[in-house]
Amino acid sequence: MPRVSKEQTERNRHAIEDASASLFKGKGFSGVSVADLMSAAGLTHGGFYGHFSSKDELAAVACDHAFSQSAERWEKRIADSPDEKAALRSIVDHYLSQKTLHDAGNGCPGAALAVDVAREPDDKPVHAAYRAGTAELVEILATLAPGDTDQRRATALTQWCTMVGAAVLARATRGDPMADELLAAARDHLLSDR
Repeated sequence: MPRVSKEQTERNRHAIEDASASLFKGKGFSGVSVADLMSAAGLTHGGFYGHFSSKDELAAVACDHAFSQSAERWEKRIADSPDEKAALRSIVDHYLSQKTLHDAGNGCPGAALAVDVAREPDDKPVHAAYRAGTAELVEILATLAPGDTDQRRATALTQWCTMVGAAVLARATRGDPMADELLAAARDHLLSDR
């Protein structure tokens, strides 16, 4: 059997990270098997342990990967906006949209993985990945807030809590008019000129 090149190994690992980030966000950690992950990546189950020592390790890597993808999307929205207010509107409108509500697998891991990460034992590596990802997105939000450093951070933390909370609650009440009300109330609060 021919040996896989270093470049192909890197492509395979990236495919596993992409597939697992999406599947974990969409179905949760317990709802996805290693076979599911490898199949979604277009690879065989047997190749998993050539890349990761355990599903726990992959969960942390996938969480980190998913947060990096979100940060890239947010940075692009900021770069494409004329000012901080428009950038925040772009981020909030997308985060609290019906599309994002119904497609957790392609959304932000902040809301999609919050409950799963909270249920994991404290010694699991996914906790550190989730904390780091949250910190990165909060820092991005802080760049859009007014005030001194402390005020910016406080505002960003409040915005993050509101966005993630609204998304989690809207997904939990999906199919009921309350889901739309939750998203609209959070959006209005975040974007109001107080």
